[in-house]
Amino acid sequence: MTASRAPGNPDVREFEATVESVDGREIVLDETYFYAESGGQPADRGTIDGTLVEHVDERDGRVVHTLDGDAESLPEAGETVTAIVDDAFRTYCTRAHTASHVLYGAARRTCEELGYAGFDISETKVRVDLTTAEPLDDADLVELERLANRAVWDSLPVSWETLPEDEARALDGIAFNTKTEEGAMSGSEAVRVVTIGERGGERDGERGEGGGTGAPTWDVAACGGTHVGNTSEIGPISVLDRSNPGEGVTRVEFAVGPTAIDHEAAVHAAALDAATALDARIGDLPDAVDRLRERADRLEADLRAATTELLAARLRELPTTEADADAATWAVGTVDDGDPNDLREPAQRVLAAEGSPDAIAAVGTGEAPFVVAAVAEEAIGGGEGGDGDAPDAGAVVDAVTDAFGGGGGGGPTFAQGGGLDADPEAVVAWLRDR
Repeated sequence: MTASRAPGNPDVREFEATVESVDGREIVLDETYFYAESGGQPADRGTIDGTLVEHVDERDGRVVHTLDGDAESLPEAGETVTAIVDDAFRTYCTRAHTASHVLYGAARRTCEELGYAGFDISETKVRVDLTTAEPLDDADLVELERLANRAVWDSLPVSWETLPEDEARALDGIAFNTKTEEGAMSGSEAVRVVTIGERGGERDGERGEGGGTGAPTWDVAACGGTHVGNTSEIGPISVLDRSNPGEGVTRVEFAVGPTAIDHEAAVHAAALDAATALDARIGDLPDAVDRLRERADRLEADLRAATTELLAARLRELPTTEADADAATWAVGTVDDGDPNDLREPAQRVLAAEGSPDAIAAVGTGEAPFVVAAVAEEAIGGGEGGDGDAPDAGAVVDAVTDAFGGGGGGGPTFAQGGGLDADPEAVVAWLRDR
């Protein structure tokens, strides 16, 4: 067994070891402080005798280092080598992994029926998958970020130990997932347990609240990753986004380090720009946005009313057919603005007015010609309560699309069709000749 010593000694960055075996570009050392990819934390980077380490993974209880070099230039079995772990990447992963525990601890204080479904560290962000009774909303994200950063500020101690599995499972509130935290299992009946805060301490949401003494128990989890010794080493935590990759699962993405700092700066800059545009302070932005939304709603309602009146005026100007005494009178012509749905209310308004025609057929002249037919209910021939000779609107649109292509539909009093393959004036002429 050559299990990595990295989880228990996360500060080691340089060490000497003896090569136990070599297989092509893969070597096994008698001991190693390189972290082998596991449970969502990527493998360490670095060098062995100056050759880049391409990947580190664990196979059958042995840590295998894959080197980025020719097999002929690699060390031989029995040689002593000097290994250097990339400090920047190890530091980032150690802080990011501990931050995931801090965030889960924050979720313990905000979510009901909380469960752990895994996590992953990338170079720019970290994701934590949570199972919760209800999906998280924006307010939940804000509270998670606030509580997590409070835990960082409170400088909570982080500790780890190996316990018998039955003893570990019996710990109050332990997050235990053997599938996503396989690195926590030592291969025997022992489990590596990571604790943030003092085990058995107060479980209040923030340090010092509730009359507790010492650091609260923020989080306890079975975990095989590398961690900082104190939450203050993590630095700022910035929640980026959330999604729902599966039923009952909320994925929270967050950043630590430079990415978190840059994200917070971008958010602050955006808030300042919005405040300047609205002539308000950042803290007053919600009220300013509410006022702006109310004004926009009023303007939109006014615009809809004005558009309806304008289109009604244009429909009133359409030429009407010369009708026999017993025939329905149609207003037929083109309209330049609007879309089919915009014309429903104006057409109904025109048909309801005294002295109006019995029906309207309007053809749109835009890039996508359309036809709209509206018929007064009392003018529909054969319709219930109707005594006129006008066909229902749906029949008119069907006839137009049969003649000029496209499709559409509707009811007896209003119908529309689109995709006409004809000049609008030709459609109007055809309608007037019917």
